Amino acid sequence: MAKDSTHNVVRLSEVTKTFRMGSVQLQALKGIDLSIRAGEYLSIMGPSGSGKSTLFNMIGALDKPSSGRVFIDEVDVAQLDAYELAWLRCRKIGYIFQTFNLIQVMTAIENVTLPMIFAGMNREEYIEKGMELLGLVGLSERYHHKPSELSGGQQQRVAVARALANDPAIILADEPTGNLDLTTGEEIITLLKQLSTERGVTIISATHDIKMLNVSDRVVWIRDGRIDRVEDRDRLRISVGEVV
Repeated sequence: MAKDSTHNVVRLSEVTKTFRMGSVQLQALKGIDLSIRAGEYLSIMGPSGSGKSTLFNMIGALDKPSSGRVFIDEVDVAQLDAYELAWLRCRKIGYIFQTFNLIQVMTAIENVTLPMIFAGMNREEYIEKGMELLGLVGLSERYHHKPSELSGGQQQRVAVARALANDPAIILADEPTGNLDLTTGEEIITLLKQLSTERGVTIISATHDIKMLNVSDRVVWIRDGRIDRVEDRDRLRISVGEVV
């Protein structure tokens, strides 16, 4: 599937986020303006405490801004009620987490098909599609294995397949290689890039992993709650300590 880069799938306008910790207010985001094109692979990078994870949560409709607006396919997320927000998360966005977040008592195929069940798909359809997705990530023969019977890399592959369950326009990957060894991490990065290229899925990753730079179309550098700079891959410049 070719990329459609003619429109923005995510757009943030003057987004701020303030957390209250006792009597202290912490401003995690300080006015973020960002547009993300359909089909691109975008990495959000920055040092710990920079606001990277908070920005990631805004993009994924996992949290709402203190001020400013977040649009997904030009829909203002703040205007959605709980039901509409749940529908958006189920149908438009797939999530991949550092800790995999698989349900331990369920098999690989059960984990992958769970979002399809929530979406109302019938059993014959969701089993067929679940097996297709496990095949896509190279795990069709491990469909009946529970997470405890899979390696870390295999668990993350199941998580990738689950993220694709309802054909989302966006996949949000939060430190997807954080708990993986070097080789396995590279395999997951290559898999995500393949999804972006072949399926036209927008991949948005919050990461410390420098290897992500090799596959990202653009990198957004966050520092002290603000966008420090946005760089195309072929113009990247990295300073020592920038992603510590």
